[in-house]
Amino acid sequence: MTARRDTKQPKLLSGGNPQIPKGDGDAPVQAYLAAMPGWKRKAGQRLDALIVRAVPDVRKAVRWNTPFYGIEDAGWFLGFHCFAKYIKVCFLRGAALRPVPPVASKQEHARYFHIHEDEDLDEEVLRSWVEQAAGRPGEDLF
Repeated sequence: MTARRDTKQPKLLSGGNPQIPKGDGDAPVQAYLAAMPGWKRKAGQRLDALIVRAVPDVRKAVRWNTPFYGIEDAGWFLGFHCFAKYIKVCFLRGAALRPVPPVASKQEHARYFHIHEDEDLDEEVLRSWVEQAAGRPGEDLF
């Protein structure tokens, strides 16, 4: 008898956010990206690749059905989450970035950037934010 592989797709939560088990490293982040629905999958993969190019030694994890990016022994600087009509990118210390990402937060230091379908993504600005944010880690979320 051969073992049967579980090919069950992750459950999509409210807004299409994939339910991925908590885990450290690239594998759970890649599982999250692969489970992102529709256009968001390609956008999420593009965002992940941009982060890795900007911060080659980036630390990755999935917590609370959200991929997080950080610096080893320094803390987390970015996470993102699927919503029905956009991907919400959270810069955990985004208020210190220049230019400041456009969407305010209830958290004093956090700022957001939304990625929408069929919207031109200014990768130069996004890369600058990622590089600046990586220089300001420190959120110890877990």
